[in-house]
Amino acid sequence: MNGGRIGPKDLRTLLGEWETDGQSAYHALADRIRLLIIDGRLPTRTRLPAERELADELDRSRTTIVSAYRALKQTGHLVSQRGSGSVVALPHPHDRPGALPQPAVVDFARAAPAAISGLETIIQRATANLSGVLGKTGFDLIGSPTLRERIAHHYSARGLPTRPGQIMITLGAQHAIALIGRTLVRRADRVLVESPTYPHALDAFRMSGGRLVTVPVTADGWDGDRLRDAFERVRPSLAYLIPDFQNPTGASMPPAQRDDVIRYARRAGTVLVLDETTADLDIDRGWTDVPFAARADDHRTVTIGSLGKSVWGGLRIGWIRADDDVIGALHAARAAGDLGTPELEQLVAIEVFDDYDALVQRRTEQLRHHRDVLVRELHERLPQWDVPVPDGGMSLWVGLGAPISSALALFGLTRGISLIAGPRFGVDGAFERFLRIPYTGRSDDLARGVHLLADTARSLPALPAGRAPQLAEVV
Repeated sequence: MNGGRIGPKDLRTLLGEWETDGQSAYHALADRIRLLIIDGRLPTRTRLPAERELADELDRSRTTIVSAYRALKQTGHLVSQRGSGSVVALPHPHDRPGALPQPAVVDFARAAPAAISGLETIIQRATANLSGVLGKTGFDLIGSPTLRERIAHHYSARGLPTRPGQIMITLGAQHAIALIGRTLVRRADRVLVESPTYPHALDAFRMSGGRLVTVPVTADGWDGDRLRDAFERVRPSLAYLIPDFQNPTGASMPPAQRDDVIRYARRAGTVLVLDETTADLDIDRGWTDVPFAARADDHRTVTIGSLGKSVWGGLRIGWIRADDDVIGALHAARAAGDLGTPELEQLVAIEVFDDYDALVQRRTEQLRHHRDVLVRELHERLPQWDVPVPDGGMSLWVGLGAPISSALALFGLTRGISLIAGPRFGVDGAFERFLRIPYTGRSDDLARGVHLLADTARSLPALPAGRAPQLAEVV
């Protein structure tokens, strides 16, 4: 959609439940479009529908649409271009005359913890081996043989026999997903995704030309009948699933249901792409399982892993585990987007795997404490919200009881809190009644964040229009 045009029907879908009590229609519409721009659902340079077209679609007066567009132009979120009409822009907040200074922000937008303690020592240990890599070119589309051996051993020890040749090192999990989309998805292929799910996976498969088909997942898990029906009815070419501590719901797929999914995928001829970036973050689930692909026998699976959640997001190391032919296809396609993973970061990752079990245990103990702090604060300050307690992962998928997620995200920064609206995790404007709240920050920030969140929720009817949060990336 970047640089293209969005039609009035598609925009109406993205808008979802945009009207709010106590706010004029044009202010509410401008606020909702502004949020769609801020969180990336309306990319910059996208041309919006003409005022009359949108007025007809929304059953509103043309004056309402004109006023909303004018408000967005005043804040720099729309610009007028001759021959193109109103085009999406993303201004820097300090570029606007009279822009108010932004308060110190509690980040509830990113499910990304700080580096795990002990990583500094590992980095120092890794740099002692610099001479071994400085003689290389630094351009390698597959990855360090030593690191691939470590990752292969990690899978084999968990019950999934793996050779180093079945591993490709990537620039994190998001890069892996995008590369898989570019390589395995052809235009108009049907791609099965969970709803809600990781937003950048949706973006990657859309950009690859995939037609997204959704299956619902909640904090209680997957609807088995809907899952089976989707495979049988749609016969997707690819299915992207997060089976362990799903992002954002925190659900884990039971072993018997994993067997069902493999059976459905085999019948439909579907490639299973399994995002296991949170699989090691088991706080208190009470059961363990082999990697999903270990259950698949000879069925084609592609597994994604990463050190971003367990160790540190700043260590841009992810990987793809797949059959030789898939790795070969990924290798052939990769050079169009990048020229390989940095050697220095791979050196650090090699050392990380020497201490991996201890690091993961340290991370899960930290997450347990932070989860309990966040749950306690939410129960105390927002008792009317539905707060499920996940047994792993990094975030809560909170039920708000009202369609206010986008309003909370839009106005949160006026209270000093950064949020991602629930609809960002879906494909059709749904999830206005949900909010993902990560528990990856420090305990004092979690407590302060919930205080600010409660303050924002109480103040929604009185909040002014026109304040623009900064863009936040979803992780």
